[in-house]
Amino acid sequence: MDFKDIIYAIDGPLGVITLNRPAYRNAQGYRMLDEIDQAFGLAKADTDVRVVVIRGAGGVFSTGHDLGTPEATEYREGLGAQPGIERYDQFKRYNLDLLVAWRNFPKPTIAMVEGYCIYAGWMLAAAMDVVFAADSAEFLGGFVEYNSIPWDIGVRRAKELVFESRFISADEAAKYGLVNRVVPLADLERETFAYARRVAENSPEALRMAKIQMNKAQDAQGFTNAVEDSLGDYQAMMYMPGSTMRMEGERRLLTVDLAVKGKRGERFGLTPTTKEKAS
Repeated sequence: MDFKDIIYAIDGPLGVITLNRPAYRNAQGYRMLDEIDQAFGLAKADTDVRVVVIRGAGGVFSTGHDLGTPEATEYREGLGAQPGIERYDQFKRYNLDLLVAWRNFPKPTIAMVEGYCIYAGWMLAAAMDVVFAADSAEFLGGFVEYNSIPWDIGVRRAKELVFESRFISADEAAKYGLVNRVVPLADLERETFAYARRVAENSPEALRMAKIQMNKAQDAQGFTNAVEDSLGDYQAMMYMPGSTMRMEGERRLLTVDLAVKGKRGERFGLTPTTKEKAS
């Protein structure tokens, strides 16, 4: 299959999906999301693929949704969804339905995160079964369309982070429960793929049924209903009269800009991070 925004490769028992828009820090346009879904379809149909690993090219996992690059806009408009229910269905597909489907993918999935993992990047990583992160990775969550964050890190911690809008380190993300393992960047690929190969040694039946049971346990607590319901609140926020979500003239959310200012030490009580001081 001729992909434009991702790379899909087979590495023994592993299917490897690489987000491949490094010029835009792997921002997720609708074409990329369609291609990710197509790659999952290939991995599902291939009985030799036991585990799927998803990663980003160029040292970044994903900086979130594409908020208006020319090619992403052209692709979205080319889909031809009309205002009204068609636009609603389209928005729901790309911001909820695909994530839920990937969360329920019948084989184990692993997110391998380096660099930034922001908003839709967090959504994608969180929809995977296991998350490995480089020690230099940084995560930014907010009230997003697929709002798994209260489930990923707990309600009280989610409130703290979303209210303030700040980046957290890989170590914090592991402490809070989003990330399974943090490893040095130089070892990330080796350790992630080694783990994935060990998982692939297990029987497909054991893996499938274990995953079903883990997801059922979460659904018994209301997970799927909650993320579906949150999409409605997100859309209410989008179309609330007088609401401004993006920086004027920029492809950046206001909340993300707050987090970036925090890294620069431009918010109350904060000093620049070591990385920001060096830049």
